[in-house]
Amino acid sequence: MGNAAATVSVLRRLLEAAGYRLEDGPAHLSAVRSRDHRAVLIVNAPRSPVELDALFPSDAAHRTIVYPEEPGSVARALASERGIELLEPSTLGSALGELLLPGPDSAAPEEGEAASALPLVPPPLLFPEGERTVRPRLGRVDAEALAGVEGFRYTLRLIPFYVSAYRVRVPTPHGGHRPATDHLVAVNALSGRAEFWEPGERELTSDLEEPHQRLEPQLTEEHIRAVAVDSVRRRHVVSIDHTEQHGGALVIERRRVPPGADDLALAPAVLVHVPYWYIEGADGRVVLDAVTGARTVPSDPEPETVR
Repeated sequence: MGNAAATVSVLRRLLEAAGYRLEDGPAHLSAVRSRDHRAVLIVNAPRSPVELDALFPSDAAHRTIVYPEEPGSVARALASERGIELLEPSTLGSALGELLLPGPDSAAPEEGEAASALPLVPPPLLFPEGERTVRPRLGRVDAEALAGVEGFRYTLRLIPFYVSAYRVRVPTPHGGHRPATDHLVAVNALSGRAEFWEPGERELTSDLEEPHQRLEPQLTEEHIRAVAVDSVRRRHVVSIDHTEQHGGALVIERRRVPPGADDLALAPAVLVHVPYWYIEGADGRVVLDAVTGARTVPSDPEPETVR
């Protein structure tokens, strides 16, 4: 498998993808997989199996030492007495399948997997009663300074968003799940673009002193929900290396895995209006998020539902 450094680099990637927990030592790499109690030590110089035996976890049921070269008959005899498997470059390839693929005794759930089998429930999304409007942080003077264009008309428009709280479990490379986390997804009810908000970053109000136009949704709630689910699944997709043994060949396939249907719970959406400054001038129109100051593109075709 090439020189020693390249071999260790490849083994590091393969073992981590197969669910091993890696830890670097002074002159070795330790890899432990708790679900089937396998442990692998990769050493960079000849060392006695007697010395290395103490580095294995006490509950390791299958122990393997990978040497950079043939360790010799004495080392093999000492390892055999202790039930330790020895591998070196000429035998490593044929043994990788057994090391990387889960064994028949690996069906016991890992820590946290019992919780991942339970159905998810959506997190609560708390909004005050009445008009749900995000308070702008940027006034007209701020908008003029940020736009950087000569404008002759400044309009504050309240753009409709459907906002949902959701709870998601993300897959891990070894087939389990990370603990569930809560987030917010907001879908523009005019353009259908999805955004992800941080809780508490937008302050809500029931009234605005600044003159404004309020736009009403153009998309249905069913369409909005489909956009939200698709955007959430794409946001939380993970890349996982799947290893399979086909005859004498080891095949590694990288898959992009989104959360499954049982790993995502989306709360019902609520309508929230978000303020944007529309600055119109000789060179066209600039649209600024009145909360963050970020430039965006116009999302509304001058709808009839302005009030």
